[in-house]
Amino acid sequence: MATEFKHIVRIADTDLDGKKKVAYALAGIRGIGIRLGQIICKLAKIDSNKKLGELSDEEIQRIEDTIKNLPKLVPSWLLNRPRDPFTGKDMHKVAGDWDLTVKMDIEFLKTIKCWRGLRHAFGLPVRGQRTRTGFRKGRTVGVMRRAKGPRAHGSKQEQKKK
Repeated sequence: MATEFKHIVRIADTDLDGKKKVAYALAGIRGIGIRLGQIICKLAKIDSNKKLGELSDEEIQRIEDTIKNLPKLVPSWLLNRPRDPFTGKDMHKVAGDWDLTVKMDIEFLKTIKCWRGLRHAFGLPVRGQRTRTGFRKGRTVGVMRRAKGPRAHGSKQEQKKK
C-alpha cells in the first residue's frame, strides 16, 4: 500500500514542508524545537528519519494526538509553560495559542506596572541590555554633520592655487 507523497502537511494549524525529516519539520511549529520533535516521534512510534510527506494520515493523526497530550506524556521541565501562573497547571502551548499566551502575559505585566511591563510599554529592552548604542529605532540616530560651505581656512582647491 503506497501512500501518495504530500509536499505540504498541516499539523497544529501550521503548514509544514513534507520534504523534511519528521523531527525537523515539526520544529517548524512555534513552541516545538528539534529535540521535542524527536521526542514526539518516539512517543508516536514514528521513525524520525522518515520524510514528513511519506507519513500516512493515521501517523499524522498520531503526531497531532501526541502534541495535544504532551503534558501527560513528558516531564514538566520539558514543557514550555510549566506551572501556569493563572491556572497552576503544566501546559504546552503551540502555534497560535503560544502567540496569544505571550501577548496576554505582556499585557498582564503592563497592567500591574512592573519593571518588565513598563519596559515593554515604552518599547525599551526588557532583559538588561545596554541602551546607549543599541535599540535606537524611531529617533534620529547618528552624528550631526557640519554645515556645508567653505572651510574656515579655505577649501583645498583655494590652498593649491596659492
